[in-house]
Amino acid sequence: MVLDGKIALITGAAKGIGQGITFALAKAGADVAIVDRDVEGLTETERLVEALGRRVLKIQTDVTRQEDVAKMVAKTVESFGQLDVAVNNAGVVGVCPIAEMSPEEWDRVHNVNLKAVFLCCQAQVIEMRRRKFGRIINLASMVGKVGMPGMTHYSASKFGVIGLTNALAKEVARDGITVNALCPGIVGTDMLIGPDGFATKNALPGESVADAWNRVQDTMMPQGEAQTVEDMGHAAVFLATAPHVVGQAIAVDGGYTL
Repeated sequence: MVLDGKIALITGAAKGIGQGITFALAKAGADVAIVDRDVEGLTETERLVEALGRRVLKIQTDVTRQEDVAKMVAKTVESFGQLDVAVNNAGVVGVCPIAEMSPEEWDRVHNVNLKAVFLCCQAQVIEMRRRKFGRIINLASMVGKVGMPGMTHYSASKFGVIGLTNALAKEVARDGITVNALCPGIVGTDMLIGPDGFATKNALPGESVADAWNRVQDTMMPQGEAQTVEDMGHAAVFLATAPHVVGQAIAVDGGYTL
């Protein structure tokens, strides 16, 4: 398997895209450290990894706190001896017109989606430089390439992730470390169809969430259908094994950002 002997760390691994990426990396041979603020929520992800015969470590972390992030990397290295692949996936969504947006809501989204990526990259680069090897994958979004009305804070945070990724990739390119961004399109997770998700917030009067989700897929996607967590997993495995893909923001979005 292409990731045999590699150790991967995935934040926001309890469900959704984080869980899908974790499963794909483990299936490709990696042992994994899985991270979430709610450590009990990692139980299902842990079960999926163990069923593949891979080693798994659960870590409770608030990725917006520098000391937590440093401990997260230290625990991974202490348990496995190294860190090869880091997927900075933890994120939150927000749907709010700018005229109604509070500074607190802006900060909430940026603290998780952008500040936490900076903190994670910082700690991961320090460790990866020690071994002159690493693959960092930051989760951005298709709306980090093309802005979305009603999501100015979310779009801005994801545009920021792409800029951070590109700059950092150039900074560490000669240290044996690659840094890339993965930009999902629309995936049927809580961020899209949960209580505060995009489809839910944009449901028309009298329209069910399921009908709103189908309409979003049909109107937004050139293919007429959403992407899957498995799609994101395949892309993450590619980026984890591609030595000369550097500073890219790879969209897996069914053609939305063409």
